[in-house]
Amino acid sequence: MYIPKYFKVTDFDEIREFVHVNSFGTIVTTTKKGKPIATHLPLELSKKGDDHYITGHMAYGNPQWRTFETCEEVLIMYQGPHAYISSSWYGHENVPTWNYQSVHVYGRANILGEEELKQDLILLLEKYEKHRKNPILWDKLSPQLLESELKGIVGFKIKVQDIQASYKLSQNRNEEDYLNIIDQLHSEENLNSQQMAEVMEKRVINMVK
Repeated sequence: MYIPKYFKVTDFDEIREFVHVNSFGTIVTTTKKGKPIATHLPLELSKKGDDHYITGHMAYGNPQWRTFETCEEVLIMYQGPHAYISSSWYGHENVPTWNYQSVHVYGRANILGEEELKQDLILLLEKYEKHRKNPILWDKLSPQLLESELKGIVGFKIKVQDIQASYKLSQNRNEEDYLNIIDQLHSEENLNSQQMAEVMEKRVINMVK
């Protein structure tokens, strides 16, 4: 991923939090013929020993999991808020641009065994269900349903080998323009624009601390 120096993020704790919040990622591999193939999935980043892994599962009928054996490297992409930035919001002449947050992770994928897959699914349900009024957790589902569903999916884990993160948040603008961009984004009806404004505001608060 091309990352200008203004926008490069190297703090792993910050990147890990971003991945945790924006955990619906895109896995990209290539077939034997070199054709790119991608799947959009909920994924989890975890640590085991000194290594970090991304885990998830996809439908057995999805041909992508079969590329894991032949692909030397897998790309996982995470996307955060993004928004159009009008150059009319600057105090000088310039061209429009687009703000965004993006993380790319590279690694080697392997298929999970049945017990590893079960543990991963248990944790996934806890993350997204535990806080709900009537949580659907693993032990609340019938063995018959679980057995049937497990036959239809393939679990995988990707050992993280490289991480690249780019947060393009108008860091290269002066303070007056930066604050005006935030105000203008808040006034947009687009939800992504408002979320981008909040991200930019948070950056200012963290800089003050």
